[in-house]
Amino acid sequence: MANPADTLVMRKGIICRVLFFSLIVSSHLYTSCLSKDDPTILSDYYVTCDYSSTICPGDPVYLAVTMHGYEDQTLPDTAELTLYRVIEADEEKNTKKISATGMYYVRQNPPVWFGMVPTSTWIEPGEYLLEVNYLNDPETPDVILLPVTVDEKEFVSETLYLDARNTAIKTDNSKQRAAQIDRLNDVLFTTDNTAIYYDGPFMEPCASRRYTSFFGDRRVYQYNTGSKSTNLHYGVDYGVPVGTPVWACGAGKVVLAEYRNSTGWSVVIEHLPGLYSLYYHMDSFTVEEGQMVRKGEEIGRSGCTGLATGPHLHWELRLFGEAVNPHFFVENQLF
Repeated sequence: MANPADTLVMRKGIICRVLFFSLIVSSHLYTSCLSKDDPTILSDYYVTCDYSSTICPGDPVYLAVTMHGYEDQTLPDTAELTLYRVIEADEEKNTKKISATGMYYVRQNPPVWFGMVPTSTWIEPGEYLLEVNYLNDPETPDVILLPVTVDEKEFVSETLYLDARNTAIKTDNSKQRAAQIDRLNDVLFTTDNTAIYYDGPFMEPCASRRYTSFFGDRRVYQYNTGSKSTNLHYGVDYGVPVGTPVWACGAGKVVLAEYRNSTGWSVVIEHLPGLYSLYYHMDSFTVEEGQMVRKGEEIGRSGCTGLATGPHLHWELRLFGEAVNPHFFVENQLF
């Protein structure tokens, strides 16, 4: 396995603060987008926007919009956040839709709207547009367009050699395992706009910084039968002894706590609408579903349960069901 010191790549998202003054703009995409010095009006109030203007594949694009001068105004109650790829061909610019999500209020005084768009580790480097579309009046929506750059990132490739036990777990097609996958997906693809528990930036879930696998690793599973399969590693692995304390990376609600065939004793915590942290291969946990936890609160102990080639803790972040870089949330205060 590659030396973690040589292979770990972490880029802190560049946070831009953009000031907009007051104008209603049409909903079509601009051939050129706003920069931080461009003044634009939104109805009779103005907004300031903090967002991640430079990311790496697998990082989320987030946007926090603070409303100003809103006292006598009716604030928008619906908005959509969309990420587009900017495509240049024959001196003309076009766009391709990548992903879209909703926005929600995270504070009331002053009002702060917030939203995130996940990106895949396969997203192509280049220039993108983040469109904020206020949908109070579908015929004349207010629109903000913000430039986003996706940098290149090299991901680690590794081969895991599985013994008979782990081969059986990895190739398990039982109804029990299928039901566990369905249950987890039901949780991860649930978006509750009232679930505002975030107290970030997040913290790492244990004291060790001995990373044995990284987010986005390109993995080959070599089975003891001679066959193999490929997959992505969706989180970060910490090489820690069995019994190491595991902490909640941020405040939230425990929405899953159970034993799963592939991930062993597992805990999932909801932090924001559609944002969940996952803790796998634990030896035990001390929380139950429905329980509220604080950042840094112990939720269990690490182990070697499920599909594990040795004692470790697997930590993962999912945004609207898609795995995103956990360290991004450690490095950045979202709002």
